[in-house]
Amino acid sequence: MASGFCDTCSRLLKEFADHLRSAWRELELKIKEAFREIGRCNCFRISSERRTAFDLPSLRLNCDNETQLLSQESLQTLNKLATSENTDLQMTSAMYYLHLSHHLNCPLPDAFMEPIMALLLSSDLDVQKTVSLALVNLLVKNNVCKELVIEMGMLVPIIELFRSGDPTAQCHSCACVAMLASSESNGDSLMVDGIVPLLALAKSFDPKVQRNATWALLHLTQSDWSTRMLCQAGAIPVLLLLLQSSDSEVQFYSCTALCNIAAIQEHHPRLLRIGGHYLSRSLLTLMSSPVKKNSAQACRCLQTLSKNVLIQDQLMELDCVLPLKALLKTSTSVWIESALTLLSTLSAHPSNTDILVSEGLLEEIGQVLHHPRSNSVIVTYSCKIITDLCTSHVGEQAVMESLCLSGLLCALVSNTLSDETLLHVTSCLHHLMACDLLRTKLSATITSEQMMKLSEQIRNSQLAYNSAAIISKLEMTEEMIRLLKPHYTSISKYLLGFLKKKDVKFQQLGIVTIFNLKKDGDFSSLLTNSELKVQLLKVHAQTEETRQLLQMIQPLSPSPVNS
Repeated sequence: MASGFCDTCSRLLKEFADHLRSAWRELELKIKEAFREIGRCNCFRISSERRTAFDLPSLRLNCDNETQLLSQESLQTLNKLATSENTDLQMTSAMYYLHLSHHLNCPLPDAFMEPIMALLLSSDLDVQKTVSLALVNLLVKNNVCKELVIEMGMLVPIIELFRSGDPTAQCHSCACVAMLASSESNGDSLMVDGIVPLLALAKSFDPKVQRNATWALLHLTQSDWSTRMLCQAGAIPVLLLLLQSSDSEVQFYSCTALCNIAAIQEHHPRLLRIGGHYLSRSLLTLMSSPVKKNSAQACRCLQTLSKNVLIQDQLMELDCVLPLKALLKTSTSVWIESALTLLSTLSAHPSNTDILVSEGLLEEIGQVLHHPRSNSVIVTYSCKIITDLCTSHVGEQAVMESLCLSGLLCALVSNTLSDETLLHVTSCLHHLMACDLLRTKLSATITSEQMMKLSEQIRNSQLAYNSAAIISKLEMTEEMIRLLKPHYTSISKYLLGFLKKKDVKFQQLGIVTIFNLKKDGDFSSLLTNSELKVQLLKVHAQTEETRQLLQMIQPLSPSPVNS
């Protein structure tokens, strides 16, 4: 043989080679089958997923570049990790979204919402807590569309977290619900499954859970439909109990929610159904809170409810004046406004006058009018209260002893008040001039600047009318004449306008004011041969003609009929 082997050796080598080829083919098949089985195993797939997560730079959470954070590569990896059966890898994805929620300054693309849904459906509570916190952050910053969250069905797993028993998960889910409820259309969707567990969480012993649940309830009261559903589900007793919470934020949220409910008249029967003055008493207690924003909010709620006569009676029985006076002494205009609004409602009823006066309310109103932050709202309501309470001798005496009169005169010369507010001021001053003591005091205390303000009200006819009404009742002492004299010309201008009007009310006031001013000889001299005198004579002639016409057309008494 060419190979140099004998026949026997050649045969044996050939058989060995055949056996070797057969054994290799069999081994190759077994190796392929083994790797095929390994490829099907979770261990191998997880190792691949881990490699994918590690290789993606943006998942190392050290990148703030939005282009890299929202790249297609990131999205593909997030989808793989979020749908993985390994909770560690799910947590990696959830942590990525948490990182994203802190650094994203633009809307999150809709495609990135799919992994969030998968993570919310995770069997691992820590993953759910992490991604729900990320979702809260994204909602707060308006990085995601609330309507899309609802459409994708995310509310189902979010509401399921209510029942998790984990305070952190419950806090995050409540915060999500609160943010989603701020959209009215979404609030309605929440009602189907979320309201009952939300009310249960509001009674939680965990302060954070209770706070977030109450916050969510507050947002739901911003929709009329969801407010109605809340009331039907028994939210009012729960919110009333929360007024007594040791957490001031819970008190504020629950009181604001009740205020929103009270703004809708149809809910008043439910609010008043709780007996023993419980509602009024709870709100008055909160109004005495050292936390002034809570006190002011309770006052707003009572003011809304005070349209109901029953609530007004309850408030007077429960001595509401003391906490209201405390609010008047604060330095915050909004809180003062809240107290004055409620007090003006109470003062409108004559049966409350004596109590309000005896409680020293007018003394506090005088102080408020001198407050450096006094504004149009404060002055307007103060005028209304003074006018309402100054209807008896006791009320007049209280005004005399208070700073109300000087406060009104100070408001008269304020540069920050509108004409509408000045109408209230001059109307109140005119009302006070009906009292002899107050007329004397005003005549003695009015200053040159204040007199100028009364004298120059030409642009607004009603304001001019109120000013003239005050001037017509001033006591013409030597000091008063001295103050008035520089303004006779400007006063004459609007009195001339009064006499030219067809409205008899203005004509009569013009005549009365002229008659009072004529007590000063200098004004009488000014009147001589003036246009004002000519117009005055015309009015007199018209009045005389009217009187004669009335006499002429007066029917004769009928003669008796003979039988």
